[in-house]
Amino acid sequence: MTPRGQMEQEDVLRVKLEVLRREHRDLDQAIHALEETGRSDPLRLRRLKKQKLLLKDQIARIEDQLTPDIIA
Repeated sequence: MTPRGQMEQEDVLRVKLEVLRREHRDLDQAIHALEETGRSDPLRLRRLKKQKLLLKDQIARIEDQLTPDIIA
């Protein structure tokens, strides 16, 4: 892959990473809001938390792709 193509791919990953981080943050806020009401559906909360964990895994994978390998 050319350096330009690699740079474009990194730019795409960075944008995707920011979108996933925003979704993760929004889910976190929604979960906290539901928990504070005390009337939330436990199944819905579990699903939201699972979705949040999946986003966290996707974020970690992209961060690993963006982090250069360091040969020690």
